[in-house]
Amino acid sequence: MKIEDFFETPSEIYVLDTETTGLDGGPQDLVVDIGICLADLKKGNVRDVYSSVVGYNIAEWDGRMKNAWIFENTDLTTDMVAAAPPFAEVRSNIAKLLGGKTVTSYNTAFDMDKFLYREPWCMRGVFYVCTDIMKAASDVCKLPSQYYGRDYRFPKLDHAYRTILGNDPAGIGDRQDHRALSDARMASYVMIEMYRCGKYYP
Repeated sequence: MKIEDFFETPSEIYVLDTETTGLDGGPQDLVVDIGICLADLKKGNVRDVYSSVVGYNIAEWDGRMKNAWIFENTDLTTDMVAAAPPFAEVRSNIAKLLGGKTVTSYNTAFDMDKFLYREPWCMRGVFYVCTDIMKAASDVCKLPSQYYGRDYRFPKLDHAYRTILGNDPAGIGDRQDHRALSDARMASYVMIEMYRCGKYYP
């Protein structure tokens, strides 16, 4: 008997995605958009459960943050951030939603370790994190790695989505929009399909 046989696989997993002002992590970079889906592995269903732009006083931002990639390449704007619910409200809502739940993302090292576990979020221990969808997808997409010690490199979300899924269940059309909720939805369907094929183990 394997050790995993002693634990029941969770049927429902919350899948989140963040969009940020940079790649360095908090607190020097900020989460400006967060989206969460609830994926049912056994039924194959995905439901949108939370989406919010995160509000800050952008008058305090420097030029680097105001000209971040997310504002230059998506429909998210600094005006939307300035008008959004304040950070404290968004954090409180997410803590209530995810408290004690099983959660993952497409790149947990980024979303959790670099942002949600750091200040000002400080959410380590609020929820349980299961298998990173991106890491599982690397063994399915099998993109050659140039790094020593790793067989395959981590595929970008849009590559995994189009490689693993034969259709477009998330409804993204021809182009990924890099907004948090739609990316969370894409990742959810990737996870479900890998689970169905025996390639994802929470």
